[in-house]
Amino acid sequence: MEKIQSFTVDHTKIVPGMYISRVDGDVTTYDLRFCRPNKETLDSAAMHTIEHLFATYIRNTDLDVIYFGPMGCLTGFYLLVRNADHIRVWKETKTVLYNISTFEGEIFGSSEIECGNYRFHNLPEAREAAGKFRKVLDEKPQFTYPE
Repeated sequence: MEKIQSFTVDHTKIVPGMYISRVDGDVTTYDLRFCRPNKETLDSAAMHTIEHLFATYIRNTDLDVIYFGPMGCLTGFYLLVRNADHIRVWKETKTVLYNISTFEGEIFGSSEIECGNYRFHNLPEAREAAGKFRKVLDEKPQFTYPE
């Protein structure tokens, strides 16, 4: 069986950052790597909170967002965008991370009616992780994985 592309990246060299994981036609998959693989992970409840907030904020831009969701390894998220301008996606990502890092109030989509695990959230950890990752993105991104 052929390996999927994300398993061909050397995870011992990945550091926190924003990478282009793959391009399929007009859809770009971004790897938003919050943590260094096999060294640290995000709190699961914080990831759930980031997923709710980030997905809501990013879908309220005029980017053509296909999907935003967590990596199973708990080190980051995938963001899929159609017809992506990489610098614009990076800028919108930074804005969304700022919004999450300063967020107060009820988490979007967090009622029992809206969410399948509505009690499983950690807003303080989500704010901290988003703020930390935003600082990683403060410089112009490279978009390519470290070699």
